[in-house]
Amino acid sequence: MLSPVKIWRNQKYIAKRLNRTGKILSWSFVRVPPEGFSEQAPYFIAIVALSKSERICTQVVDVVKTIAIGQKVKTVLRRTIDVSHDGVIPYGIKVKQL
Repeated sequence: MLSPVKIWRNQKYIAKRLNRTGKILSWSFVRVPPEGFSEQAPYFIAIVALSKSERICTQVVDVVKTIAIGQKVKTVLRRTIDVSHDGVIPYGIKVKQL
């Protein structure tokens, strides 16, 4: 169960990282996802450098052709997992190609 308190606390993390640009350092393609991500499969995940010292591991959305190491991306706000039993829709940071 996702607690509304956890979602509220996550807002500072999201606000600091939203609409930032970075580049892909490494990536992978997920065909068999973990529980809760089945409707999103298959999908790309990547390690993205937002600055010299800040890196995030996140899903790559709206992939046009393919992705590559060194490709520029921008952080966006998207739904992260399936809606919980409580009806809470969790959102988080993902990246899309520039």
